[in-house]
Amino acid sequence: MRETHFTFVDEGGEKIFVYKWLPAEEAPKAVVQIAHGLVETAARYRRLAEALTAKGYLVYANDHRGHGRTARSLKELGYWGEDGFNVSVQNLYRLAEIIKKENPGLPLFLFGHSMGSFLVQNYLTKYRQDLQGVILSGSNDSPGVVLNLGIAIAKREMAKNGPRARSAKLHKLAFGSYNRGFEPARTPFDWLSRDEAEVDKYMDDPYCGGIASIGLYYDLFCGLKETYEKKNRQRIPREIPVYIFSGSKDPVGMNGKGVRKLVRNYQRLGIKDLTYKLYQDGRHEMLNEINRDEVTADLVNWLEQQMAKAEKQ
Repeated sequence: MRETHFTFVDEGGEKIFVYKWLPAEEAPKAVVQIAHGLVETAARYRRLAEALTAKGYLVYANDHRGHGRTARSLKELGYWGEDGFNVSVQNLYRLAEIIKKENPGLPLFLFGHSMGSFLVQNYLTKYRQDLQGVILSGSNDSPGVVLNLGIAIAKREMAKNGPRARSAKLHKLAFGSYNRGFEPARTPFDWLSRDEAEVDKYMDDPYCGGIASIGLYYDLFCGLKETYEKKNRQRIPREIPVYIFSGSKDPVGMNGKGVRKLVRNYQRLGIKDLTYKLYQDGRHEMLNEINRDEVTADLVNWLEQQMAKAEKQ
């Protein structure tokens, strides 16, 4: 695998850092675009990129605003500016346009994990970019009244302290319950994976695990509410194949309950090609779980199946 980097400037003038991973020798047969999760970085998907490029896929992954190498400094991590959710969705679209321009004719798959999966869900309500398929990892459907509570608390906290400030109250609302199912816990992040080495790696990464800004939480909660409005969901293209996977003990997906709800709602919408898988006892980051080789192989197999279907059309 070969790795290169580049940046593009978004509508607000921010430089968005992009990783590009290429197959070592052969010409790529398709592209996978990755949207990473909250308070992490696209660099953590390098191992997935190794597996994908080995199968002939070209991989792009940008660091969202306020994340990774897009953030202006470590102090700026977790702050993505005004209307950051919608701008981040728009940046996914802008990167998709760059990808299409650089790789004319290659099929494009869009992959989102956790917060990235919510950005992708919103993307589907706004853009009809020519996608060969969508993959959602560690995702959920609408959490209902909790979302309105989060918006109200974030709005109140932002009025008192400003959008850049950090709020222990909001952080607890968003993440506080995630580790409870794994007590007594070795670390505050046991909910991520059963693999202790992967959890430690996350905790040791300066780009991971911080407390997001009040403004980020407010924008995220408002973006989720917009995504799940019935009129917006009706805009999702029914013909795009969707693959959803999660751990059965992922607290983000409500231990599978929220994932199944998402699947049911997509089925009701009439999405024609919908596949999902819950991995028994898996936690939030299935690509960093103890059975990650199985998870990665399943993902690659789904991509290969979609490529085979496309060739027959």
